Amino acid sequence: MSKPLEDYGVIGNMLSAALVGRDGSIDWLCLPHFDSPACFAALLGDERHGHWLLAPANPREARTRRRYVHDTAVLETYHETTTGTVKVCDFMPISNEESRVDVVRIVCGLQGTVDMDMELVLRFNYGQAVPWVRRRDYGLSAISGPDAVELHTAVPLKGEDMRSVSHFTVREGQTVPFTLSYHPSHQTPHFVPDRLESMDRTISWWQQWARHCHWDGPADERRDAVVRSLITLKLLTFEPTGGIIAAPTMGLPEELGGARNWDYRYCWLRDSSLTLYALLNAGYREEAEAWRQWLLRAVAGHPSQMQIMYGISGERWLPEHEVPWLPGYEGSKPVRVGNEAAGQLQLDVYGELVETLHAARAADLAPLAEAWRLQNALINPLETLWKSLDHGIWEVRGPRRAFTHSRLMCWVAFDRAIKSCEQFGLKGPVDRWMRLRDEIHHDICAKGYDPHRNTFVQFYGGKALDASLLLIPQVGFLPCDDPRVQGTIRAVEEDLLRNGLLLRYLPDQTDDGLPGDEGVFLACSFWLADAYVLQGRLDDANRMFDRLLSMRNDLGLLSEEYDVGRRRMLGNFPQGFSHIGLVNTAYNLSRANGPARQRSTRRAPRE
Repeated sequence: MSKPLEDYGVIGNMLSAALVGRDGSIDWLCLPHFDSPACFAALLGDERHGHWLLAPANPREARTRRRYVHDTAVLETYHETTTGTVKVCDFMPISNEESRVDVVRIVCGLQGTVDMDMELVLRFNYGQAVPWVRRRDYGLSAISGPDAVELHTAVPLKGEDMRSVSHFTVREGQTVPFTLSYHPSHQTPHFVPDRLESMDRTISWWQQWARHCHWDGPADERRDAVVRSLITLKLLTFEPTGGIIAAPTMGLPEELGGARNWDYRYCWLRDSSLTLYALLNAGYREEAEAWRQWLLRAVAGHPSQMQIMYGISGERWLPEHEVPWLPGYEGSKPVRVGNEAAGQLQLDVYGELVETLHAARAADLAPLAEAWRLQNALINPLETLWKSLDHGIWEVRGPRRAFTHSRLMCWVAFDRAIKSCEQFGLKGPVDRWMRLRDEIHHDICAKGYDPHRNTFVQFYGGKALDASLLLIPQVGFLPCDDPRVQGTIRAVEEDLLRNGLLLRYLPDQTDDGLPGDEGVFLACSFWLADAYVLQGRLDDANRMFDRLLSMRNDLGLLSEEYDVGRRRMLGNFPQGFSHIGLVNTAYNLSRANGPARQRSTRRAPRE
């Protein structure tokens, strides 16, 4: 039986990440990196597909609560039983080696005695490959092809039905550590000699990192929500390259039992500008610079071959295939590895990339001559490409269309290129770009606008609406007090709001090539809150933001979507785009010149 996504917390070390259930089971872990095959895949099946349980022997008699150590990614789970109380600390030490990934779990006796169970089921290759397990004086060793892990523990272990289990008792004042350490099977294992010292160092590292956050408001729930979101974004960063993945998971459905199940362990260009604004407003210039450098490396090459997403090191080949032996989360099949959308034409990414590089320049990040050369190289083909039909921001697998948002971001690409020349003295064919910018603007206003309903529409010639239309004022295409923008916001509210949260579009009005339905897309609700801010509707913006804060689980984490009927999280988890939205909206509400106004006036925050 699949657990609700709300039951999971995330730990990580900027190389990989693990999902830890409230019941003490790690049900998802890819080793050694985010995009590697999972060795624990119970998230998309059950314990037979790999998990690591560490919990009281009688879980039904235990009362459980959990939290992160303040401003860290170190997770504490407290189990109170009839005989005593224990704390389980879960974390992944920060590593300077790309193949060194450890998961440390420490059981601490707080009061009385507690009988504990440990069950380790390693299944490499997404729950398929049973490793060769050998006993060691330090615990056990498991090898499967290129991969190997060592379990370091002093508790007695035994094998039962292709599992490694242990039953032990923890007394008050006692600590029982466990470490799962990965290494390539042809290399020598490594060890974490002092797990308590490692935990102290990890806590100190995270708290020092969190102290860099620039927050102008009071130290209240909103500040904590922003810091938790920033920590989550940091956890989704692949430290060696600076790439930021959309989520550490794959296959989690947008509809329970449905087929809308995608692999999100990659880096989307679409997230780039909003990510940059979130990092810069929070004061994380080093992370913003690393993200920009990743972007420049990833898209290097012929402009016609630019993709909408890349791997964590800039990989282009992300073939999509199904994993037939995994039954899927709550039976949601197929489970897919890779993402076919990498080969789609999505014109909006040109605007996202050009705007990101312009915003980085406006924020006084280190000037790079190649960044301007790249912008010019991207703009040239867009002079004719902007008229093409594409798959749009939501990566529909139906027919290509003239999506309004795609044309909008083409306008952004030329607008930001012009502004770069005007503000920074860069060289480019400004007059030609101005003519193209005006042509696109006229085209959108003439063909992407429905005068009868006074709203922009999802695609030319259509009647359906799309939450991405809320970005029209935020990117500076039209001011928020323009009657067409006001009408669009009203129409989006009328058509797409569900119990106070926003769908990205109506599947029954948009041929996206997929069966079934989906939940509300949380990032879109943050966009609506941002639109309220630009309109001056601060009470509505605050109500929406507070509602979205209530969608987080007890650890402050957000998924991609939400099922308002079942009151369940949906989609991949935790979702970077949702947390980016949270950070930007929080700053929009706490500052007179937040990210939405910075973006609409084509400027970026500066220290």
